[in-house]
Amino acid sequence: MSISIQPPPPFGPEIRAQFALDPKLTFLNHGSFGSLPLVVRQAQEEWRLRIESNPIEWIGRRNIESLAAVKKPLARFVGCQPNDLGFVTNATEGVNAVLRSLRFEVGDELLTCDHVYNAVRQAMKFRAQETGARVVEVPIALPVRDQDHAMNCILNAITPRTRLIVIDHITSPTALRFDVRKIIDAVKGTRAQVLVDGAHAPGALDLSLDALGADFYSANLHKWTMAPRGSAFVWVAPQFQKDVHPCVISHEFANGFAAEFDWQGTRDLSAWNSISAALAWFEELGAERVLRHNHQLAAWAHQLLCAELSFEPISPLDGSMLSCMASVRLPNALRSKFEKPEAFQKQLLDVDHIEIPVFDWNQQWLFRLSAAIHNEPAQYERLVVALKKYLA
Repeated sequence: MSISIQPPPPFGPEIRAQFALDPKLTFLNHGSFGSLPLVVRQAQEEWRLRIESNPIEWIGRRNIESLAAVKKPLARFVGCQPNDLGFVTNATEGVNAVLRSLRFEVGDELLTCDHVYNAVRQAMKFRAQETGARVVEVPIALPVRDQDHAMNCILNAITPRTRLIVIDHITSPTALRFDVRKIIDAVKGTRAQVLVDGAHAPGALDLSLDALGADFYSANLHKWTMAPRGSAFVWVAPQFQKDVHPCVISHEFANGFAAEFDWQGTRDLSAWNSISAALAWFEELGAERVLRHNHQLAAWAHQLLCAELSFEPISPLDGSMLSCMASVRLPNALRSKFEKPEAFQKQLLDVDHIEIPVFDWNQQWLFRLSAAIHNEPAQYERLVVALKKYLA
């Protein structure tokens, strides 16, 4: 198998110096929760000091003002109107806010696929148990040939009872980019609504939420946008905002979507207020350059592993279904050496100083590599050497 994709030019040592990562560590898991760049750490510390200098002023009186200032650049970044955004601490919280707000009846179907993030799967099960609805989980077998193959599996499972479709923009265990627009367009004019789990999308894909046309969209900013952990948003189409409430009901209940999400009780607001600094740094680096670098590096690394280790790719080798991550299916021979995937992950960390997640997905072991601006080709070549050792 030849490698047709070349790695992109690295961002260089000045970018790596922005991250406090251990230089002895090969960190290939930015997709879970990566390290914050220095400029964002400094911005958050400045916000913490500002808040501590007068907590009542910044939490009690000026919080709406400061959050409104953050929503403007964020709305430009994800392509929507500022007041259509509500801040949450992570994408799973945003998904829960939507699920807990919508009314379901006995016989309603909540449709998703088996690539769904497990926390979202559990939230759907919980809501179905509360309401008498049922969760329909459609299998999309590996390897996935193309977007039509993946999306048709979901489209063919839609019935008159389908009330909500929950679909990942970028799947977590399998790292596949789904063409969610196909699903959104297919159900326009029906009673089915679409909630997109965009946990990995901001900073990995060029987003325009208004143009996308989903009913609900929940996403993290602590992954590829490199904002502080605890910074995420839920976007709700204007016609549904009166029905959607945060998971924590507080003083502003029934005073409108923006008011309810702006005040959810006393909390550390430094993460949300630091989003602007992360976006500014992202734009300073060049958003198009970052997206192109990370995608090209992930696609090259995917080809490298499949070529060097004779792995069957689980998605097209041209990278057409990847963003800035790629998952590879590990051979069953590893199961005889390691009892659980977590044991293999720990071995890679303890012995080879490589941090990469290993999943048990549908009784298959997958590992997922991430490609961030602080990564470079030699790190993936190091991974190949380690894997060859364990597969020998």
